[in-house]
Amino acid sequence: MSGRTEGGNVGLRLWSHFLVQIFALVTAFCTASSPSFAVSPDAILADTPPKLLSEFGFFTDIAKQTPAENVIPFAPITPLFSDNALKYRFVYVPEVQSAQYNDTEAFDFPVGTALIKTFAFPADFRAPDKNVRLIETRVLLKHETGWQAWAYLWNDEQTEATLKITGAKVDIATVKADGTPLTFTYAVPNKNQCKGCHAFNGEIVPLGPKARNLNGDFPYASGPQNQLAHWAEAKILSGLPASSPAVPDWRDAAAPLDARARAWLDVNCAHCHRAEGAASNSGLFLTYGEKDRVRYGVGKRPVAAGKGSGDRSFDIKPGDPDGSILPYRVESTEPGVMMPELGRHVADPEAVALLRDWIASMR
Repeated sequence: MSGRTEGGNVGLRLWSHFLVQIFALVTAFCTASSPSFAVSPDAILADTPPKLLSEFGFFTDIAKQTPAENVIPFAPITPLFSDNALKYRFVYVPEVQSAQYNDTEAFDFPVGTALIKTFAFPADFRAPDKNVRLIETRVLLKHETGWQAWAYLWNDEQTEATLKITGAKVDIATVKADGTPLTFTYAVPNKNQCKGCHAFNGEIVPLGPKARNLNGDFPYASGPQNQLAHWAEAKILSGLPASSPAVPDWRDAAAPLDARARAWLDVNCAHCHRAEGAASNSGLFLTYGEKDRVRYGVGKRPVAAGKGSGDRSFDIKPGDPDGSILPYRVESTEPGVMMPELGRHVADPEAVALLRDWIASMR
């Protein structure tokens, strides 16, 4: 009797050992066949956003901004100016789904899409790839009810970013490309301020991912490629036509002056200054496709004169940048005068020079 019991115990131990080995093999197989990092659809679609940026799973290395599988980096040809900040942009579209191409507006993205943008400053802009400090990461998340906008503030250790619904202030100290110091207080927007720029017909919408902004090459890990073509090949964009509109890089001196200036105004101002935007009552419409010279400011008198006009009579006075309101407001850093009124605290002298040259060339 005791011998049979001892034999049964040995068999049980062998069987338990066998099950442990099988479990280990299955675990190893699943680990090897699945990505170590994966985007969390639940985090994207949650009614309450996660407290930590890492919970989305957008990055394999969050501090280095290394995107996870199916998270694609991108960059507009002419970007929005935000206090000289470096920006790292990414898009995630749920698998087996795609955004629908649009020739003029932002693409129509499916529910579950995430647009990610991190703002950062180097210690010295003469070496922009060194000693980079991440400040905030903004996310736009597509829900059934529309887009949700949230901002995440990075910690001092640069290991994580935390949700900041009420916004935040961050002191910035860096050195500009010309060697002069730059110090100011950077503002992380609160929930309502996001609507100040992203409102379109009363709803939050993306601004950057438009055909004309993405119709240029990006240095992917696999090599440079046109961004629209890359999105189509990755099957996150459908309906791409044989040809698409494009804006030039506003810093490209070889491009036509008019196109460069209009591209800068389109990206930096037209989200408000358009018929559907928050500044529609100004009558100044700065979208790239606007054809009416008066509507985009040439010879146009301001709707309301005063402090913002700087005693000038026309938004754009052909041949006279000093007599034009537009460069005056873009150059200003005074609240109530400066334009854009959100998203910056310092001026962009290069952009001001471009606009002045553009206006000086007009007849």
